[in-house]
Amino acid sequence: MLRFICDKEQTLKEFTDTHCAQASFYFNTLLKTKEIKINGKKTGCDVPLSVGDEVVYFLTQKQAEKRAFHLVYEDENLLIIDKESGVNAEAVFCELFQKEGGRCAFIHRLDRNTAGLMAFARNKITEEALLLAFKEKRVEKKYHALCFGRFHKPQDTLVAYLKKDEKNAIVKIFNEPIFGAEKIITEYKVIDENADTTKVEVILHTGKTHQIRAHLAHIGCPIVGDMKYGKTEQNKAKKATRQQLVAKSLAFSMQGGLAYLNGKIFQSRFEI
Repeated sequence: MLRFICDKEQTLKEFTDTHCAQASFYFNTLLKTKEIKINGKKTGCDVPLSVGDEVVYFLTQKQAEKRAFHLVYEDENLLIIDKESGVNAEAVFCELFQKEGGRCAFIHRLDRNTAGLMAFARNKITEEALLLAFKEKRVEKKYHALCFGRFHKPQDTLVAYLKKDEKNAIVKIFNEPIFGAEKIITEYKVIDENADTTKVEVILHTGKTHQIRAHLAHIGCPIVGDMKYGKTEQNKAKKATRQQLVAKSLAFSMQGGLAYLNGKIFQSRFEI
């Protein structure tokens, strides 16, 4: 049994996705079997919640043991974890925040269905230093993506312009500058080619919402399993329902008291 108190108006699914990783994995099943109680009453629907509502999840042992992340590295200043695909970064943070007794700060995010590395700070000094390092592009993040199609070059640095469509919760990519769009730079290198797919390493030189997924789809190489920017028929043929994208490695160029991290390269366990 896992018990939470709602902190703002939202739907039960929204609350679950950001507060309870294990329940998020099995949300539809828990609704179907009515293993969620709101203020003491069972529910089988994605009901709206109010501030102060009590949410209790009744999980089987197998469901409760489903891991949302794996610890890669820890010291007195930071944690680096390997997030599972299918869980929100916010739910990972919520679990860490509780385990760390509040000594945990969000630094960066990954999409729900993107697996891989995330860093969290254990104190204010580290939080400020890491946020500055990300802002100044002193953090190198490498991703692995399995894409449909062939890339025109074995490696390239792509430049385009990204505009958010808040209403439809997507982004759109343009080759030329337009009003409201932000410049994006995406570097890739082909790792392997198969009959109809290509595995690439991607380095982000800008970090915008859905940048990798949207930019690769824009050049005709959507990520396998991407249900938002990919091609439905191709994904169905592959029986792929989650994007094949992993935040594979993380390396820092830090200053001052965190300079001991320089030269370390952290690697995700996940392969595509």
